[in-house]
Amino acid sequence: MEELTKLVQNINSVLWGVYCLIPLLVGTGIYYTFRLKFVQIRKFGKVVRYTFGDLTLFGKKAGKDGMTSFQSLATAIAAQVGTGNLAGAATAIAMGGPGAIFWMWIAAFFGMATIFAEAVLAQLYKTRDSEGHVTGGPAYYISKGLGCKWLAAFFSVAIIIALGFIGNMVQANSIADAFHSAFSIPTWIIGVILALLAGFVFFGGMRRIAATTEKIVPLMAVLYLAGGLWVLLTHLDMLLPAFKMIFVGAFDPSAATGGLIGAGVKEAMRYGVARGLFSNEAGMGSTPHAHAVAKVKYPAQQGFVAIMGVFVDTFVVLNMTAFVIFVTGAIDGSTTGIALTQKAFETGLGSTGYGFGFVAVCLFFFAFSTIIGWYFFAEQNIKYLFGVGAVPVFRVLVMGFLVLGSFLQVNLVWELADMFNGLMALPNLVALIGLAKLVSRALDDYEEHGANAPL
Repeated sequence: MEELTKLVQNINSVLWGVYCLIPLLVGTGIYYTFRLKFVQIRKFGKVVRYTFGDLTLFGKKAGKDGMTSFQSLATAIAAQVGTGNLAGAATAIAMGGPGAIFWMWIAAFFGMATIFAEAVLAQLYKTRDSEGHVTGGPAYYISKGLGCKWLAAFFSVAIIIALGFIGNMVQANSIADAFHSAFSIPTWIIGVILALLAGFVFFGGMRRIAATTEKIVPLMAVLYLAGGLWVLLTHLDMLLPAFKMIFVGAFDPSAATGGLIGAGVKEAMRYGVARGLFSNEAGMGSTPHAHAVAKVKYPAQQGFVAIMGVFVDTFVVLNMTAFVIFVTGAIDGSTTGIALTQKAFETGLGSTGYGFGFVAVCLFFFAFSTIIGWYFFAEQNIKYLFGVGAVPVFRVLVMGFLVLGSFLQVNLVWELADMFNGLMALPNLVALIGLAKLVSRALDDYEEHGANAPL
């Protein structure tokens, strides 16, 4: 196990190094930010309007024609807001220092433009499966837009492994560890319960997935933010030092923690961008599957909604985790992952005695919703490669991997997740650059004809 972990770490050091995915991801975001004239800033009013204008926890039932715009966003956020916001943020801080959060912010800002492009292309190239259900995603815009079927197939295989199997193992691993630490429940029991609950949603199809995410996502966000705000309000005197740690740590990680974390700028950048991608998924090619099935008149409308997903994920939920860790002084140089987040909340909510349990419950909802979202994304690629007949078998396999994930060592699981996330991001980034003209044209079309389009 240790040798395998070292091998994967070596691959990731190249894949996620300063000469591969980091410049590609950030560079794509910068490219689209300038090409679309800072769409994430100048159109933020539209982002809010199209996101919250028809918000409801009991929207219309999803069907063959797809989901409502909010249901699609909820499914995307369900995937985005998961262990990356709790365990992932803590891991980034522990491995890259407080400055990793700064690089998460940078990646997320430019990632907003990237995810706008992904959602637009998903809308432009959405289609229907053999049973008449709307479907879409990068495999479709890679094969039809770029005309490169082998690259589309590579992406589909990578995302099925990255999210359907390895990624969902990460979620199960974090849930099992959190509940074992908080309530001393054996990890295998958590794995079995999780698999059964997930299977119930999987076998309900798109309708049950949409109904689940549109209810869970808003409620879990409010619960977590309420607990985090309580901690921040009781540690207000530490907020300014926390900001200082982030900005100093971005360029001098050792100084930010007094040498407690022996990280350099490269580590801060690598873990910040890598965990940022794992969290908000901009450029990775996952969330377009949710945005493809949204029922909108103009593709740009769903692009605006997609921007909100990155904003909520990084600048709201992930920041809450980071600042709770900073203001409570939980960093000790040895604790990492979900244990560091739990330690921070245990300190912050110490007077209540609910810190560990609070994080465990929040993590369950965060990770469970991510499992649902990632399953949905991978399912679209099962359909693309093998047809709808293979979907029931895939559902059972994912349930098995959820149980397996509850047993595995966290370091290997996270490293495998990073590796496969990187492999699936590469073909998606190729398509984003190659189809940039279509994205610009879709935004121009909206600005010319649909600026006052109804919700």
